[in-house]
Amino acid sequence: MKTSENALLIIDMQQGLFYGPAAPFAADRILSNITLLITKARQSEVPVFFARHIGPDNSPFNEQSPLTGLIPALQVNPQSDVVFTKKYPSCFRDTGLQLQLKQRGIKQLVIAGMKTEFCVDTTCRAAPELGFNVVLISDAHTTVDNPHLSAESIIGHHNQTLAGPFVTLATAADWSSGSAR
Repeated sequence: MKTSENALLIIDMQQGLFYGPAAPFAADRILSNITLLITKARQSEVPVFFARHIGPDNSPFNEQSPLTGLIPALQVNPQSDVVFTKKYPSCFRDTGLQLQLKQRGIKQLVIAGMKTEFCVDTTCRAAPELGFNVVLISDAHTTVDNPHLSAESIIGHHNQTLAGPFVTLATAADWSSGSAR
């Protein structure tokens, strides 16, 4: 697959989620892997898209809230990167993402970010229905513990469940823009 047919999608790596009351599982390693992916994408001229999850205007996650700001370590480049907001777990619902990807001839999405069982999962399941191949970076998405499962278990479960029918798995170290499904 040609480099121009790939796009990197980083989901919800925001102040209020990544630095929220509960620390995400393996936060430092995940962030390191995501920044590695961004570096590789930029070196190969693969477009980078960043999703920001926002809530209602009267919520702590309103669009202007510092909690919805992308974390500085991502080093978003406003000249080349695309940053968009979403109000639902799917990065496609009521956003311009699908149109932007189609206009650029993107056929494969490489996905990383937060939270595994919500927005990462939903986007991984929606993308193939819209005609995109998906590579989920198995060591570059994260979540927090819940009352029933540890974050590590949630991540492992989603890597196993999504692999095959919805995504191809790769690690941040192994992914290259020439990787194809």
